[in-house]
This record gives sequence, structure tokens and C-alpha cells, in this order.
Amino acid sequence: MRSIDPGQSIVYEHEAKHSGIFMYHCGTGPALHHIGMGMYGAIIIDPPDLPPVDREFVLVQSEIYEAPAGQVADVQKMADEDWDAIVFNGAVNQYKDRPIEVGVGERIRAWVLDDGPSENSSFHVVGTIFDTAFKEGAYLLEPSAASGGAQALDLQPAQGGFVEFTFDEEGLYPIVTHKFANVGKGALGLFKAGDGEPDKTPVLDSSGEPVTETSAPAASH
Repeated sequence: MRSIDPGQSIVYEHEAKHSGIFMYHCGTGPALHHIGMGMYGAIIIDPPDLPPVDREFVLVQSEIYEAPAGQVADVQKMADEDWDAIVFNGAVNQYKDRPIEVGVGERIRAWVLDDGPSENSSFHVVGTIFDTAFKEGAYLLEPSAASGGAQALDLQPAQGGFVEFTFDEEGLYPIVTHKFANVGKGALGLFKAGDGEPDKTPVLDSSGEPVTETSAPAASH
């Protein structure tokens, strides 16, 4: 790491030799304080022959440490991991208030990066299954005859990857970290498929009658 004085500059150059999504942050200490104040971002280098998708998004999970107006957050608070919020792309519940709009049946790729600085992530989209998962430069899951699926992408700080999925029906699909203690702290968003209204076509039983809550059979193994 290097420090510079006001008016000076340093240029970092690198050759993109490896595919993936990578965290960047400022190159002077203390890194914890700077990352905790939001001085970070994402660099994406596509894997070779990455197939096209209909929609592609980037979601960065991070922590927010509050401070009085005009002041910086306390670095000791960051060292204690005493965050005030866990967020996607820098704002509490922003995609809950303004859902990400997609089409039914569209193939979606979501790049995900955990910028921390300290909390992990279990990225999950409620109501769908990932048929592709790419983490730390390698595929964990790809579409195949086995029809395997995943429901979460687990990431430690500075780790990242992407998942791919589709929505079969219109509706609102929550975006969360499956570490649910953090959902109520700001790590909540929504995908809005179609008009956002779920399909209300009744499910029929073998006799052709609508299945209701009282008539549905109990779950069993």
C-alpha cells in the first residue's frame, strides 16, 4: 500500500489475465476504515465464451457504518463488526422500494460480490432455482442432463461470482442473503417479473375441483 498527499496521484495498471468478479478498494491504510466508508467497487472480466443472456445485473453486498452528519464512521466500530445495515449496491432496501423489472422466461445473470468488509453472504432469490453457478473463477454448476440446481451462492468478503436463472411466472421475487438476520437490516430487494402479479389460475385436483388450503394433502416423505 502507498499513501499520497493532496494533489498527487498514482496510476495502477494491470492485465486482465483471469476471469471473474473482483473487488477493488483504495491502496492506502487502514483498508478496513476505507472499505467501511464505501471506498470499493467491482471489476468484471467475463469467462471465455460466456453465452449471452437476456438480462445481466451486478449486486454488491456490503456493510454500512453510520456516523454523525459531517463525520466519518468510527474505525473501532468496524473492527467490532458493529454494522448498522447490510445492503445491496449501497442503499438499504433500495430494490424493495424500486424492484428490478424483468420478463417472464427471460434468462437472467446476476453477478454478486461480497465487498464486506467483514460480513459474509449467502445470495438467494426466493422462488427460483439457479441452474448455473460460477464462483471464484470456476463453474460450480452448469445446465446438464442431470438438471442440477442451487439455491444459494456462498461468499466470504472479497469473493464473488454469478448465478443464472429464469422466472416461470409473473410475480415479485425477493433478493436476500440467506443469513436472514441481515434481511431485516437492509439486505432485501425484489425482482418484478412481468406485471408483478402472481398467476391466480387455480390448481385442480384429480377430480377437477380447485385445490384449497383445507383440501390440500399433508406433506410427507
